[in-house]
Amino acid sequence: MTNTITANNLKPSSMIFLSIQHVLVMYAGAVSIPLIVGGALGLSTAEIAFLITADLFVCGIATLIQTIGFKNVGIRFPIMMGVTFTAVGPMIAIGTNPDMGLLSVFGAIIIAGIFGFLISPFIGKLIRFFPPVVTGTQILVIGLSLIGIAGTWSAGGYGVKDFGNPLYLSIAACVLLSIIIISRYVKGFLGNISVLIGMGIGYIIAAFSGLISLDKIDESPWLGWVMPFHFGIPEFNFWAVLTMCVVMLVIFIETAGMFMAVGEIVEEEVDQEKLTRGFRADSLGTMIGGIFNIFPYTSYAQNIGLLAITGVKNRSVCALAGVFLILLGLFPKIAYFVVNRTGFVGDFFI
Repeated sequence: MTNTITANNLKPSSMIFLSIQHVLVMYAGAVSIPLIVGGALGLSTAEIAFLITADLFVCGIATLIQTIGFKNVGIRFPIMMGVTFTAVGPMIAIGTNPDMGLLSVFGAIIIAGIFGFLISPFIGKLIRFFPPVVTGTQILVIGLSLIGIAGTWSAGGYGVKDFGNPLYLSIAACVLLSIIIISRYVKGFLGNISVLIGMGIGYIIAAFSGLISLDKIDESPWLGWVMPFHFGIPEFNFWAVLTMCVVMLVIFIETAGMFMAVGEIVEEEVDQEKLTRGFRADSLGTMIGGIFNIFPYTSYAQNIGLLAITGVKNRSVCALAGVFLILLGLFPKIAYFVVNRTGFVGDFFI
């Protein structure tokens, strides 16, 4: 059993490690969508690197909006926000359509965010249609969907030539076993950062196995600003907008289950008002994402699982993690490392 860390017994020094743990848990999911969508649309290495930096930057902003919140916006739970996998298919379909394209994707995302913000109070009233059996099933489905993603990355990542290499699978198994053993048998602070320690062990093994490469990193700058409308002024296509508005409704249904799960963990009731505030934060994050030429946002299930594993219920930890994400978004060299390490160039894996 893990120790429960609340606002009353959390030390500032411990908060840093716990926040970094949240960042690392959601990092793979956050960067994989820019890689997938950017590759499908045939973007260059520099353009995909920008998507990653913009994604991390807006992830941090959206997380702060959701965790800290302001008047009538933000559920104020320990939640990490990231790009949703729900929108991947529609975004690729819009971006590859000759009559639409990438700028239509961003225009549709902005309008979908506005649409979501306006209808949030009405969707919030649907809480009575989400009894435990519904939200529990939703969370189960989300967990099952994440297994496929985790399995893909454990086998080497999307599109790599040596997919399923026993070395990749062995390292993933070592990480998983380390986390299970530490969280089960180690008490105190080390037990609470079992995921961080497990990932550190995996990184060391990967380094000694020759899987860590810093090639071509010198080509990118250390510091850079994420500017709005990097790819140009968004375009607004009716069918693209309609598609993304439907995606926004799906995101709300997905998010409702997430909020219910976190409410159970932090032992707070999720009522209509909290749901509405949470939906508005999702919508505002999505609007900001469109402005910065990145994608729709939602709460990340893997970080909710981390709450249950570690027992950390302090939303300040997630808020600090949001600050770390913003800082990561200001360092393009990290994004170039991710793109070059995955062997990702344009729409091909090499």
